[in-house]
Amino acid sequence: MLIQLVNIKVQPGTRETFLEAFKINCDGTREEPGNLRFDLLHDPEDENNFFVYEIFQSDDALEDHRKTAHYQKCVSMIDPITIGGRSKTYFEPVLVQGVAATSA
Repeated sequence: MLIQLVNIKVQPGTRETFLEAFKINCDGTREEPGNLRFDLLHDPEDENNFFVYEIFQSDDALEDHRKTAHYQKCVSMIDPITIGGRSKTYFEPVLVQGVAATSA
């Protein structure tokens, strides 16, 4: 199981472009067989600072995701408008709804 939180900050004035791109990615990703959860959140104090909470069945499922047309389209749309690229933090499940814990 792979859980990650991705932080993406976009340039002021590009929020709508970002949301359009991420709708494409969210809709496609949620249909992937290896995806268990894919949520887009934003910082309530900064509407241009986003977080993506992702759970995939495995590292291979995440690699398959990165090869999809919807992911590639999203990346091509957001790369020109992001500030500082994307940062990622990985997690192990402990008490995650619908997911058996692998460590405590």
